[in-house]
Amino acid sequence: MQIGVIADTHSKMRPEALEALEVLEAIAPLIAIRGNIDTAGRAATLPDVQDLEFLGHAFYILHDVKTLEFDPQGRYRVVIAGHSHKPRNEWVGDVLYFNPGGAGPRRFKLPITVGRLEVSEHGVVGEIIELPV
Repeated sequence: MQIGVIADTHSKMRPEALEALEVLEAIAPLIAIRGNIDTAGRAATLPDVQDLEFLGHAFYILHDVKTLEFDPQGRYRVVIAGHSHKPRNEWVGDVLYFNPGGAGPRRFKLPITVGRLEVSEHGVVGEIIELPV
């Protein structure tokens, strides 16, 4: 199973980001959470977090990992967060902390990126994809 992850678009949906994820979009549901500035319109009604399971692996999705109020070790295999615009694909103990980086306007000198997770019964592998913008 492949999971496309996009964050921090700030209302700028780049064609390169859509191209990187469009194959997945055609065959899979969209799961979204609200960001810290999503206070109006359709985005304001999105949940703050999502608690999901894929192929036996528990995923916790929130906007900013700094607001995580519990230790996910032993409870979640993957924690997905954005907010910082800094790509992260790092195992800490048994938990993969995954941030696809920012796909919207460039912040500082950070790359424009999206992410992909490859999920199997045996594990999860993350990949950061730099967009050619």
